[in-house]
Amino acid sequence: MIRVSFYVAAGLFLVCSQVACVSVPKAHFGQSIPTAPDYRNLENWAALPQRADSADEVPIPEWQDVQRHAAVDVFFIHPTTYIGNAKKEEWNASLEDLKLNLKTDQYPIRYQASIFNGAGSIYAPRYRQAHLHCFFSGQHEDAEKALELAYQDIRTAFEYYLAQFNQGRPFIIAGHSQGTYHAKRIITDYIDGKPLQARLIVAYLPGITVPEDLYTFIHPCRTPDDTGCFCSWRTFKEGYIPPKLHFPDTNLVVTNPVTWNVDIPESRQEEQLGGVLRKFNTLYPKLVSTRIYDDLLWVSKPRFPGSFLFNRKNYHIGDYNFFYADVRKNAQDRVRSFLAKQ
Repeated sequence: MIRVSFYVAAGLFLVCSQVACVSVPKAHFGQSIPTAPDYRNLENWAALPQRADSADEVPIPEWQDVQRHAAVDVFFIHPTTYIGNAKKEEWNASLEDLKLNLKTDQYPIRYQASIFNGAGSIYAPRYRQAHLHCFFSGQHEDAEKALELAYQDIRTAFEYYLAQFNQGRPFIIAGHSQGTYHAKRIITDYIDGKPLQARLIVAYLPGITVPEDLYTFIHPCRTPDDTGCFCSWRTFKEGYIPPKLHFPDTNLVVTNPVTWNVDIPESRQEEQLGGVLRKFNTLYPKLVSTRIYDDLLWVSKPRFPGSFLFNRKNYHIGDYNFFYADVRKNAQDRVRSFLAKQ
């Protein structure tokens, strides 16, 4: 059974619980499989640096989108947007679903992928993402097959990106939730201990568990300017122990996305650079304090207008959003550090 907390459409509050709004595919996997994407068709990419898309946006005018002249790339794998309103008979999303594509563009691409437009050129493939039900389903065989189909698209997209776009440039790998699930496998299959590892700047892998020893040659990041490494965290309200999602005495990686330092597990609210919540064009500085507890990242309840109505304790929805400015700066810092070593 794959463990993941909650779906995020990247905009805070645009979240469904597994009980409230997750529809269940009626058929068994294989009875209806959407057509595989052809990545030569640029419409099958949610973000590309050579065209205008949601990954180009910045929440405040002082920040710049540097994609057109960046020295490095970002391969971003978006989280699950295929949920309750999807076709119930299909385990995997169709790339011909224009409404779903728009949802992907408006939320995870705008609210998550855009974090990286100050660091590199963003390539974000669309893919036949597995239905959210896969992460909570008792239908293990169907769920695993659906996730495998989704991963095959990501593999194809990554190979196309390397062959047609990358041109030997250094790169960042970033994902969230289902995107992280696939990003972990991309690193295993193509990067860890292979020639591509020399060009890996950093991998951001929040939203699901990542063991310290997942890779043979790639290690967890230890400092804010460490490179060739990976970061991972899962965000919860301070003091909350999530049922079935807490794994004490394990070797799971927990990066503090404010300090970025394994020797500094806590930060004060005043130290945090800020998050982007429901209104994309509003940055909330000093949003949360942070503390690592076992395998969890604990944060204080975020302060924003109307936050008294926000009572959720599982902050999977904020893994990137709460730390938008912090991740953005960290990606820029690691790019500078990596290029300085070349």
